Amino acid sequence: MNLLLVGGTGKVGQVVREHLQGRGHSIRILTTSAQKASEFPEDIEGIVGDLNDKDSAAPAFTDIDVVFLLTAHTQQEVQQGQNAVELAKAAGVKKIVFQSIHLAANAPEVEHFLSKVLIEEAIEESGLDYVFISPNNFYQNELLFKDAIVNHVYNQPIGSVGLSRVDVRDIARVVVNVIETDEFNGQNIALAGPDVLTGEQTAQILAEELGYDVQYSGDDLESFKKTMYQFLPTWMVDDWATMYDFFQREGLIATAEQLVVLENVLGRKPITYREFLKDNVDYFK
Repeated sequence: MNLLLVGGTGKVGQVVREHLQGRGHSIRILTTSAQKASEFPEDIEGIVGDLNDKDSAAPAFTDIDVVFLLTAHTQQEVQQGQNAVELAKAAGVKKIVFQSIHLAANAPEVEHFLSKVLIEEAIEESGLDYVFISPNNFYQNELLFKDAIVNHVYNQPIGSVGLSRVDVRDIARVVVNVIETDEFNGQNIALAGPDVLTGEQTAQILAEELGYDVQYSGDDLESFKKTMYQFLPTWMVDDWATMYDFFQREGLIATAEQLVVLENVLGRKPITYREFLKDNVDYFK
């Protein structure tokens, strides 16, 4: 099968690529970076192009059966996603596997949630076969908060309602499975973990698994924004704060039915948060 990975160099995309390699597929990755394209393994074709410029990105879609579409969190995300759908349809692509967000339609006030919904709509209207995979908050986000964690603070302000957080490896496994079968076409598959985790519970599990004290820093979003403004663009931090406000008010919890579907697609139970930490304990020393 000829596959195109859009977003194949990021946190999720790299793991998806690793899971797909060695399974007999022809893999192509669209990237804006000539440097990254030159560093791919020999069995992966790198195409340099930009979804903000359809002409530059169009060659990547030629002779492709399935596109895995992971749009970056940018201010042009909707247009980039819509451009990808148009290019896929024009090139005769059979199916798009799109990474959305769990229950994105429940929080349209969060800009990057709304972006996913609008891209979903473009895919549905395209007439192409599709599968939406919709992850909850990633366990691997902890790697971004490492400096705080090793200084005994858990500062991702996820609140006290709880999230059904997920391991990126489970996302990649699902992507492979829905690419290689048409059984799940037309479905929106929630990607979630088996446990509902609050900020306090997360800090407690971190302390137990890492062997040192970790305290939850609390739900103060203004303090969170002031800290993050030092590292990220204002628009992105504000969007994240809106997301965390939604998490604090409503949570993001998978239903029992969604977890049954996920286990069916995975072929096993999803990875737990404790398992993620055991696998990455050395990173947090």
